[in-house]
Amino acid sequence: MTRVLNIHYLDNFQFELLFSDGMKGVFDLKSYFAQRSGTLLDALRNEDCAGRAFIEAGALCWPNGLELSARRLHELAVLKLVA
Repeated sequence: MTRVLNIHYLDNFQFELLFSDGMKGVFDLKSYFAQRSGTLLDALRNEDCAGRAFIEAGALCWPNGLELSARRLHELAVLKLVA
């Protein structure tokens, strides 16, 4: 099972992610917003709130309860193999 090992908030709602399978990628939360809506996402439209992401049990999480699995992030992020 792939897990998120490390995150780094870049800016403009983008996160650099390191996965346990050796892949690294950039996840664009702004693009994620464009395709979805809901009360959990509304709070994250504020960049200060969005940047407060953390890893829990291998998933990308926010204090408001939103959680994105490593599997889903792997599908959404622009990936490259870490050398």
